[in-house]
Formats: sequence, structure tokens, C-alpha cells
Amino acid sequence: MSSSFSSIPTIDYGRLKNPTTKAAELIKLRDAIFVVGFLYLVDSGLEPLIKRTHDALPWVFSLPAEVKEKSNMRNSPAFLGYTQLGSETTAAQTDLREQFDFGTSVEAKTTADEPRWTGLEGPSQFPANPEVKAFVTRYLMAMHSLSRSFLRLVGESLSLPPTTFDGFLGDMDRLKFVKYPPAAPGLQGVGPHKDSTGLFTFLSQDNVGGLEVLNKDGDWIPVPPVEGSLVVNIQQGFEAITGGICGATTHRVIAPTDVTRYSIPFFLGVRLDLTLDQLKESAAHITAKIPVTDDRKKRAVDVPSEFLSPQYSCFGEAQLRNRVLSHPDVGKRWYPDLYERYSNEVLG
Repeated sequence: MSSSFSSIPTIDYGRLKNPTTKAAELIKLRDAIFVVGFLYLVDSGLEPLIKRTHDALPWVFSLPAEVKEKSNMRNSPAFLGYTQLGSETTAAQTDLREQFDFGTSVEAKTTADEPRWTGLEGPSQFPANPEVKAFVTRYLMAMHSLSRSFLRLVGESLSLPPTTFDGFLGDMDRLKFVKYPPAAPGLQGVGPHKDSTGLFTFLSQDNVGGLEVLNKDGDWIPVPPVEGSLVVNIQQGFEAITGGICGATTHRVIAPTDVTRYSIPFFLGVRLDLTLDQLKESAAHITAKIPVTDDRKKRAVDVPSEFLSPQYSCFGEAQLRNRVLSHPDVGKRWYPDLYERYSNEVLG
């Protein structure tokens, strides 16, 4: 198979779960992981839930401004809550999107001797409407189950034991509700980036389009909507754990020009306490068992991974840097010293 790509492959989850078709579908999954880092996952069984949740998004974002503002992300050291349009940056430019960030239920760390990055895991903020919390919780629970099943299938596709990556799972997964309003042509909904909060992303997009991924040749490849599918992509956590063999793919969203775009990304969390030394050890152990016989690394123009920088002690510290810079209003409120430091440093 070519080491670059010009389209996004489709993987059938039902075939992965069927003993008679599993082996052939695992081969397709392996190639998607090695070569593209992105795939459409169909027949997940969550299609009705995804549709109901998408149908509710216009209503959620139309809640009164004062209701949304009470759950503003500025209230949360865990970077959870509501973000107004234009409050987040990617690649040093403003993202034209409005969003809510939620997480699976965890208790905030409160002891003074905890590392600063432990503040990234804490309780969600919900708008003052019980219906929102109910369907967010249903979606999180369903994706929690699917994502972990998928992770084990990825292990099998790489000729590894299914439980190989279980020990890298974090305590908290994240979920976003995102609204991209119409904008002038050519503006970024979100700029070029790699997902950096965990292992895999599971994205449900509406029928508008705008998502693009970068191939090895430096070309932007569209990821058009496929009804009922989830767009799954590798995050920087999985890239680091596999020593770069399974690389995260740079992607972006072009802002819509005449309609509103909605999306729902779910981020499978990674352990925040993983150190660079532990990563090197695990990567050496895992990659020694992954059969790679050709050049399957797939990036030309790329986004550097702070997870692999020796400037940071662990995933948590690297992820905190990413959050502080992406959400400067939250960073300045809860981590003012780190915001100043990270704003002036250059990754080694």
C-alpha cells in the first residue's frame, strides 16, 4: 500500500465484531492506522444516539447567553465548560467556533502537593438545564464503551495482544459540542493541529463538511460527511506510545461560508502521569512487535508534538501547556505564571 493517501478509508465495526469477517477487516484497519491515521467507522450501533444528539445541538447553542455564560470555561481549572466564539486559538490564530467541553465524571484533585497538571481532571460544568446533562452523560457512556472496544481491536490489527494499550488509558475522557457559524471565505474554523488530549478521537460531523487532513505529499484531503459514521483519528498520545510508527495526522476545519456546521468530537483519554522515559521504554517494547515492512510514516509538513519534548516531565505537563496556550483567558486566570512561561518559550 502507498505510504501516502488521497482519501479516507472506511472500516466496518460490525465486520470487526463478526468472527467470520474480522480477520479481513483487521487488515484494513491496520493499513488505515499505519498509512492515514484517519478512518470512517461505520455500523457502530450508535447511529440513533448520534442523530438524537446532533438534533439537539441547535437548541443547546440557542440557550440564553446568560445561561451559557454561567458555565464559562473560565470557571474551570480543568478547562471544561462553555467557550464563546473566538476565545480559542490554534496555530496562533483565532478559531471561529463556539463550543462546550465536558468530561467523564472525576473528582478534582484538591491537595496542595499534587502536580499542577492534575488540575486538568475535574468536574464538568453543565448549562442550568437537566436535559443537557442527561444526553451528554448518555453520549459519554456510549462512547466510553465503543472507544475501549476499538482500542483493543487496534491492538489486534497491529499483531499485539488486545489488552496492550489498556494500561495507557486515562481517568477522564473529553467530549465537545462545537458550532461553526458562517464566516468569510477561507477563514479557519480550527487551524492545523494534531489532537493532543489522548489516544483516539471519535468525531461525529453533520452534513456541511469542511474537515481536511494533511497527507505525506503536503496536500489537504477533504473528509466529506458520511451519514451515520464516526471519523476516527490517532491522537498524539497514541503516536508517542507507538514510537511514531502510528502517527497522528495534522488536520483542520475550514469555516463554513453560508450555513452553520456542528460537530461532536469525543477524545479517548490517556494517562497524564506517563513520563518521557516510560514512553521510550513502552515504545521500544511495542514497536519491536509491530510488523512494519515499508515506509508507512506519513507526514510531510507537520505539527510538532510537545509530548515528546524533554522540557516536560509527563503527558500531563505537556497537555497543560497546550491548554493554557489554546485558552489564554482560562490560562491567565488559573495558571498565570505558566501562561507567561509557555508564551515565551520555544519547544526543544
